[in-house]
Amino acid sequence: MSGEGTGRRRWGVPVAARPFGVIAALALIYALALALGWGGGASGSWLAAWAAAAAATSLLYAAQRAPHTPAGKFDRDVWRWFGIAALAWCAGETFNAISRLVISRAVVAVSPADLFLLVAPVAMAAGFIMPMRLPRNARPWLRYLADTYVCACALFVVGWVALFDRLYHLSGEGWGQFLIELRYPVFDAVLLCVLLPVALGAVRGRHRRVVIAYCALLLLTAADVVYAAIRLNDGGAHGTPADLARTFGFLLLGVAPWVVRGEQSADEVLRPLVRPGIAPAATAAAAAIFVAGHSLTAGRELRPIVPVVAGSAVLVVLARLGELVRDNERLRRAVGTGEEHFRALAESINDVVLICGVDGVVQYVSAGARRSYHHAAEHLLGRPVYDVIHPEDLPRVTDVVTAFLRAVADAADGDGDGDGGVVRVACRVRATDGTWMPTESTISQYGRGGDGATDRLLVTTRDFSEQAALQRQVTHLTFHDGLTGLPNRAYFEERAREVVARRQGPVAVIFADLDGFTAVNDSIGHAGGDQVLAQAARRLHAGVLADDTVARWGGDEFAVLVESATEVQTVVDLGERLLRALAGEPYRVADRSIVLTASVGIAFTEDGIDGLELIRNADIALSRAKDLGGGRVEVFAAKMHAEVMRRLELGGDLQRALSEQQFAVEYQPVVELATSRLMGVEALVRWWRGGVFVPPEEFIGTAEESGLMVPLGNWVLREACGQVARWRESGWEIGLSINLRPREIAAPRFIESVAAALADSGLPPEVLTLEVREEVLVDGTEELIARLSALRDLGIRLAIDDFGTGYASLAYLRQLPVDVIKIDPSFVAGLGRDETLTLLTRTIARVGRDLGLIVVAEGIERPEQLELLREMCCPRGQGFLVSRPMAPSDIESLVRTTPCGDAFIPLHGSVISAS
Repeated sequence: MSGEGTGRRRWGVPVAARPFGVIAALALIYALALALGWGGGASGSWLAAWAAAAAATSLLYAAQRAPHTPAGKFDRDVWRWFGIAALAWCAGETFNAISRLVISRAVVAVSPADLFLLVAPVAMAAGFIMPMRLPRNARPWLRYLADTYVCACALFVVGWVALFDRLYHLSGEGWGQFLIELRYPVFDAVLLCVLLPVALGAVRGRHRRVVIAYCALLLLTAADVVYAAIRLNDGGAHGTPADLARTFGFLLLGVAPWVVRGEQSADEVLRPLVRPGIAPAATAAAAAIFVAGHSLTAGRELRPIVPVVAGSAVLVVLARLGELVRDNERLRRAVGTGEEHFRALAESINDVVLICGVDGVVQYVSAGARRSYHHAAEHLLGRPVYDVIHPEDLPRVTDVVTAFLRAVADAADGDGDGDGGVVRVACRVRATDGTWMPTESTISQYGRGGDGATDRLLVTTRDFSEQAALQRQVTHLTFHDGLTGLPNRAYFEERAREVVARRQGPVAVIFADLDGFTAVNDSIGHAGGDQVLAQAARRLHAGVLADDTVARWGGDEFAVLVESATEVQTVVDLGERLLRALAGEPYRVADRSIVLTASVGIAFTEDGIDGLELIRNADIALSRAKDLGGGRVEVFAAKMHAEVMRRLELGGDLQRALSEQQFAVEYQPVVELATSRLMGVEALVRWWRGGVFVPPEEFIGTAEESGLMVPLGNWVLREACGQVARWRESGWEIGLSINLRPREIAAPRFIESVAAALADSGLPPEVLTLEVREEVLVDGTEELIARLSALRDLGIRLAIDDFGTGYASLAYLRQLPVDVIKIDPSFVAGLGRDETLTLLTRTIARVGRDLGLIVVAEGIERPEQLELLREMCCPRGQGFLVSRPMAPSDIESLVRTTPCGDAFIPLHGSVISAS
């Protein structure tokens, strides 16, 4: 398998394992070289040079592969500097090997290799130090240098006494030459002391790769010490043990980048671990004890350099200890000042501040305990804080504290993130009067014991009584209606979902609505309407069981959730009682009595429906009750939902039909009954949906509900005005009648749209008659009546459509702003068959004539109806006997005209000419 295929392996070998293979291969080469005697005395230098080259390649390749992240930048800087150091060591070892071969295999004290071999440790130190966050002021640097000096002096004294003093006597060389031979061990010892805090910091921060690099530097230092000792002992160049240590040091340095990373955060950088004064003092003390013991056992005096170095180190240690004493005193004062500030702050705030042991025993309590909970300090000190926590909250609080202490301990051990931070916990606390007050507490660590573990906790407790009360109020307002105090729609929906989900028996939802409530707001104002709603809510709440939920759904709609609907008839009886409760008595608003009816819809749970679907079904049943005239109870049936879906689909098709102009206008003639002369036409909208005729009664209501009635009515108005204007231009003296819906009249800029249609078509205003149902004139708002009056001011005629259905009395006709009354077809249908209807029709015709109004009889279908209407002197009529609604071309082909422009329509098979 190829390396590209695995991403982590090549020829089955993990990437991290390759350096170890290199070590094994080089070790084998080294063993063969020693066995064959290859290279003579230079074989060790050649092998060390190859090992250094391998380490440089590994380090520089690792630097190139480092990712572009904070941690990757740290690795990149470290490996780049270490790679430069390995290259310098490679060059130095190469010069050494060449020098040994060329110059008769002799040992050269100083050579060009020394330049590279001294530059290499400097680059190595740069790799340790440069990526760190270094201090910016001088004092930390002075402490660092002092500690490094003391450690280096101690190592020098120990090394001199233990090894180099004897070698100095054996070598017989002068002091200067001897120091030259010690240049590498001394330089390496100083470098190790300089980097020791960095190595300790790497151990603590789990930078394993940096620790391995420091161990490699230790091996290289040991190699230099062994090599110097061998040369000073016999003066030869044989350095096999030193070369072996140096080789493995280089190989270990090359392995460092491929060791698994420790678990530190991505942006963590290397920081030196410094224990000021302690490490150098301990090192110096150990060195002094060693020197003293060696002097007593060896029985000879120390060289002058040893007391000088040791004395200078002692002076530096004494200076550092003095600084430590000053720092400790300053810290003690700072701690005392901080404690005073802490107590002053704790006493000045309203929150309760506690200092407790990890066992919960109170060690300090602020004055806020008396102000908030009336607890005196002596009542809490020495007692567990758990004694005042509510028993129901105690297990949760204990778990939170235990988890917090565990997190703090893990952070102290280096197994967790951060230092444990702070935790918040809400619980109830007992006041002295026994009441339980809601609180929120913040817990953090306050102190550590001698073992470094947390021994005290800082607890800040805030009284949340006002916030809890406000939260309860907000929750109540969120789920309750502010006017009636009943649960609102959100609460009802959630409650219905819960009840239906866990139901063990039938569940029902009842929807109730006040019929005609909009007129209440329009007549007595919204404040009066709110009083009516509040009274209706009280009536509903009084009419249900305690387990049932009554909610205000919105507007004048209410909902009742019956959780134990054991029998269908019982729920239906409840719906009828609620209907009677809402409509049985008038509502009192100030000195007025308002009589309203109500509609009720009921739905029951079925298999496979949830709470929201149950609510939807009840709402559909309510809509059905209102469509049937209101004042009744309807129970949901599946066909109701199908009807609603059909109407929704119809609304979408209406929108598309309007945009695609699928509608047409047909015209039904209105004639003068005595002469059959065409007096006008009534414009009627027609819709062929996919080639199938849709009766107006099926889509007009949907158009009103969907808001399409306004643009549809405006289109009919402009189309009809244009057609009649063209007929009049051809010599027909006819008028135009168009039906209006209340929504059209209430539409913005309605007056302007009518005036624009007349102006664009050129139709005179007096030719246009707008028909409205009589309830619009009788019960309409002042704004609607004002708009109709404005139309009359333009010269447009107004007609009462379907007059006689019971909304307007004959005596009220004088007060209505109308010019035409159209007798309802139900009256005309009874002519000759029902004496009462015949009498009423005769009366309407006579009163209209007496008031100067034009009377039009609608729905003439039989000849006897026509004859009776002529006998009653009803001036005009329309119906299927006269003509069905027709397209403009059919009207033109049917109508006969005279030279003077009068148009006639044949009635019942004959043409009646003007008398």
